[in-house]
Amino acid sequence: MINGGKVQVNGQRCKPGRKIEPGATLTLWQGNDEKELVIKGLSEKRLSAPLAQALYEESQESIDRRTERAEQRRLMADADHRASRPDKKQRRALLRFKNQDE
Repeated sequence: MINGGKVQVNGQRCKPGRKIEPGATLTLWQGNDEKELVIKGLSEKRLSAPLAQALYEESQESIDRRTERAEQRRLMADADHRASRPDKKQRRALLRFKNQDE
């Protein structure tokens, strides 16, 4: 993610060797989602996921933005589905409707 430019530290693009201090703000892009994390602490070694998650916190604004974007994507997917070709049942209903006029 860092080499792809999807990580920023305190608003600036960073390199893999960048030192992170507690209180720093990380901005991560994962697909269409942007996460804003505040570092609460550091560890010298790799930890299990629950322990590692205690070392950072996602801001409430970031959570709100992600849920809003997810809802927008869900609504767009629903709109795209309605614009697709009719399935077999819908085609038969259309044919019945069109043949009613004859």
